Amino acid sequence: MEIENNRQKPNILITGTPGVGKSTLGKLLSEHVEGLQYVDVGLLINQRKLYKEWNQEFNVPEFDQDMVCDELENAMQTGGMIIDFHTSSFFPERWFDLVVLLRTNNTVLYDRLKARGYEDKKITENIECEILDVSKDEVESSYKQNIIMELNNEEVGQLEQNILQIIEYLKQWKQAQLQKQQQQQQIQ
Repeated sequence: MEIENNRQKPNILITGTPGVGKSTLGKLLSEHVEGLQYVDVGLLINQRKLYKEWNQEFNVPEFDQDMVCDELENAMQTGGMIIDFHTSSFFPERWFDLVVLLRTNNTVLYDRLKARGYEDKKITENIECEILDVSKDEVESSYKQNIIMELNNEEVGQLEQNILQIIEYLKQWKQAQLQKQQQQQQIQ
């Protein structure tokens, strides 16, 4: 595990197609790991009006990437952030110590999106994105392979296992960070 920053707390990106369980995982992770703050970027965009146009067809804001990054920059430098968003390539790579790509089979995804009240067109588009690996391709082309963790998230047991796996990664990250600091102190 390569550490490229001096943050005391890691930053985590949780991404994937809408409905895969990003928000649930992010919130639970912030409850299980002291010092991590959860941010739902979709809510942040709406609350802070980080958009310039509204997509009438899908009834969503077309967020402004620069506005979102500017809003998050200071917190990301400090560390300890869990960022939840369905798209990821516009975030600076240097921000993240772990990128979690959540996946879900299409039947579960359909049921979750239907329960949210999504219209059929929006459900179809999201399922097609999952089938075509849109989020996976985006993550793999934007971040180093050694910080990407792809996890299935279809049932409660998997959710619990995912949290444990991320916590284990964070322990390794912290240990690597401590070793890096010790090496720097020896050099000085």
